[in-house]
Amino acid sequence: MQNIFLRGVLLGLLAILAACSSPPQVPDVRPAASEAPVTVPDTPVSDSATRTLSGKLAPAGWAELPGWANDDLRGVWTTFLRNCAGLVRPTAINLAGPTRATPRAWQPVCAAATDPARAPAANNPEAVRKFLQTWLTPWRLEGADGKPASNIVTGYYEPLVFGSRNQGGVYQWPLYTVPSDLLTIDLGKVYPELAGKRVRGKLEGNRVVPYDSRASLEASGRKPPVVVWVNDPVDNFFLQVQGSGRVQLNDGPGAGQTIRVAYADHNGHPYISIGKWLADKGEMQLSQTSMQSIREWAKRNPKRVPEMLNANPALVFFKEELITDPEIGPKGAYGVPLMAQRSIAVDTNFVPLGTPVFLATTQPASTQVMNRLVFAQDTGTAIKGAARADFYWGFGEAAGAQAGRMKQAGQMWVLWPKQAGAPSAR
Repeated sequence: MQNIFLRGVLLGLLAILAACSSPPQVPDVRPAASEAPVTVPDTPVSDSATRTLSGKLAPAGWAELPGWANDDLRGVWTTFLRNCAGLVRPTAINLAGPTRATPRAWQPVCAAATDPARAPAANNPEAVRKFLQTWLTPWRLEGADGKPASNIVTGYYEPLVFGSRNQGGVYQWPLYTVPSDLLTIDLGKVYPELAGKRVRGKLEGNRVVPYDSRASLEASGRKPPVVVWVNDPVDNFFLQVQGSGRVQLNDGPGAGQTIRVAYADHNGHPYISIGKWLADKGEMQLSQTSMQSIREWAKRNPKRVPEMLNANPALVFFKEELITDPEIGPKGAYGVPLMAQRSIAVDTNFVPLGTPVFLATTQPASTQVMNRLVFAQDTGTAIKGAARADFYWGFGEAAGAQAGRMKQAGQMWVLWPKQAGAPSAR
């Protein structure tokens, strides 16, 4: 009886808190001097219990992948090896976290990739292609109707904003670090059927309640510590949407330096599109909303900017990180640095983190084909469903222009070790 009661309390809590909850060229990537070589254990990597994937995966042939033979794989090998560093990490039981590709399935592939006698020449794209075709098999992601799953492919990037460690002058818009009173509750640790369900809140007396929304936190007198103050409210907002970014310090301590602010946590409220808010208010057509059009609206309506931003109750909290190599992106949910135009965010109910994926889509706001090998290295609260992806364009203004215009149709093929059978997750 007590177990049923606790289950009801947790399910009720879940319901309450969840309601709150021209294109750049593909880079020729080389390993950073500071990167340690990837090592693969000789003994079998430990695996936690299997986690069930949603959707259907059907075996396919390489010839089925549109444009596979034409994908320019220069620079891919370094990214593949970085990804192997994540693939061979032992898994831990974390039912509230995203699924991961099964380490033991990937151990033989990564062992071959790190063996000089079997690895391809990194600067030889055809040798890389041959290695991948020798060791991996494509699996087509299908919908409930048995046809290839098709979904939206959006884009994201690492923006540059301007800030100061001190509040003053134009630097009035805070990027907060994680509040000390933020609670994270992993429901899957108590009830396996709630695996993947994580809620956030705070204590009020002896009750757990939803954490503050963006607007209520700004209006409160107990704000979290600030990492940096940014000079523009819209830049501040879009950096939160992207989940990480770089801040050029133009004033105060460290002036002249550029730091990275990386995702640390969030307040548990669901993301509400400010583009949709603008459309609902009759300010622009939904089809016209983009980062660029929203910025232009904000310039024309500076007094309404707080109202627009507070329409989204979600708030991201950050941590500061050093930039050891400006060519390497921030770490995604997989703990591996993202690589421009080779990393995507996925719904890990369908594609486990660490999995190489062949993505068939088109260039932003275009019908020009863009088919290429990518790696599932990140997640996003809005990235839901089979074949849904968020494509990482890289750092800076050009990448942001591409990301802001990207809303294309796409399909996916999961690339999985031949010897391991069907794709699996932990």
